[in-house]
Amino acid sequence: MALDALVLPLLNVPLFQGLKPLQLTEIARRADRIVYRPGDVIVAANAEPDAAVLVVSGEAVRTEGPGLGDGAEAIPAGALISEMTMLIETACTSTVVARTPVRALRITRSEMLAHMTDDPTLADHFIEKISGRLNTFVTGLKEIDSSLVAIAGETPAGELPTPAQTQQQAQIVDDAATVTLH
Repeated sequence: MALDALVLPLLNVPLFQGLKPLQLTEIARRADRIVYRPGDVIVAANAEPDAAVLVVSGEAVRTEGPGLGDGAEAIPAGALISEMTMLIETACTSTVVARTPVRALRITRSEMLAHMTDDPTLADHFIEKISGRLNTFVTGLKEIDSSLVAIAGETPAGELPTPAQTQQQAQIVDDAATVTLH
């Protein structure tokens, strides 16, 4: 696969957006090119992998993990699986399996750390992106807290909230979780 064809999927990954073309090219150059066959496990829950996996083409499904209802959740081409693994040691919370042949880039932690050592602006970029996500998450939690305090203020001391207030609280939490997690 030509290097340019490997850089293109990187452009759509939010964590990589804003990087210079040379930085993206270097990430693609350092990545392992891999093909998963149908049924191959791409990442396994509770495993401690050493790489993130960018799905370049093919279909994968999440078969185990938090928030997964009945069945499997489709993982589209362009998805970066186990994203933080390329930066830090962490355990996977989900299992992802190839449904069809999946062409992918494995971005290993060792190569990413070497790249950040060679180009410290890359590390700065990741710090900024991840800090932004955390700030968004904290803002969402504060909004939930404020909403719950406001609802609690509508309930006289010593009384339980009405079913309508309980429903309103649940809806606020669901809405905030949806905004925060997506």
